[in-house]
Amino acid sequence: MTTTQTGGTEYDARIRRAERLSSEHTFAAEFLDFYKHVAAFQKTLRANIASSNGIKSSCALAAELRDPLDLTVLLPHFRGFLSTIEQHAPPALAKSAHQMSLLSSDSWIASMEAYWNHAGKYDQQVGALAQFLPRAFLQSYAEFRAARTPRPPVVMTMRLCPLCGSRPLMGVLRVEGDSGKRFLLCSFCSQEWEFRRIHCPTCGEEAEGKLPVYVAEQLPHIRVEACDTCKFYLRTVDLTKDGHAIPLVDDLAAIPLTLWAHEHGYSRLQPNLLGT
Repeated sequence: MTTTQTGGTEYDARIRRAERLSSEHTFAAEFLDFYKHVAAFQKTLRANIASSNGIKSSCALAAELRDPLDLTVLLPHFRGFLSTIEQHAPPALAKSAHQMSLLSSDSWIASMEAYWNHAGKYDQQVGALAQFLPRAFLQSYAEFRAARTPRPPVVMTMRLCPLCGSRPLMGVLRVEGDSGKRFLLCSFCSQEWEFRRIHCPTCGEEAEGKLPVYVAEQLPHIRVEACDTCKFYLRTVDLTKDGHAIPLVDDLAAIPLTLWAHEHGYSRLQPNLLGT
């Protein structure tokens, strides 16, 4: 089985990027250093998931990305995940992991299934801390499922992920000719789909004057793309300015942008893994 199938190369790149950003931006070092341990666990879990699914028929692809969880594959790894979080997380998350470790496996399953069925759709009022454990644990499983799910036809103004129906976590500008093409990155399965440049993914506002953009001096390749109509914002990583950026990781370092958005009355449509 190749590293492409197991996702190993992808997670190694995320870890290396976190290490670099941690050394460059001390204000985000604690989050990024912790994230490296999360990504290392996710890499191992993704490999185990891929190995287990490789035993099954190659035709047994999930009809829908959110088909029921394969708990026979996932449950044996959950206690090890909780131990990793308890050892390396900031105090509040470490305490949450310890408390979860004391619960029954039925409680673990209920937490996973609630997240799996509703995340990215109906969870806007659920705090990042409350979601962190099932989200961090199941992220690599969602990415694995997404990689095996056939892509439906995509309309460029789709505001929800065409694979799983979740809201976007962030935007990505990728090099296209002499400029950049905009994509949205799913908050649940981490897949991207093309989206119009001047268009609010929350309410559909198209008036450029109502869609302000802010860039922090410390992170010139990351933008806050806000909307004065609905007061939500999307963070966007501009790969035309930094081709080495990895959107999921660079987003974790963008704490100054979170502060600016809150000070100006904007809310993020979906929080990232660490709630920043």
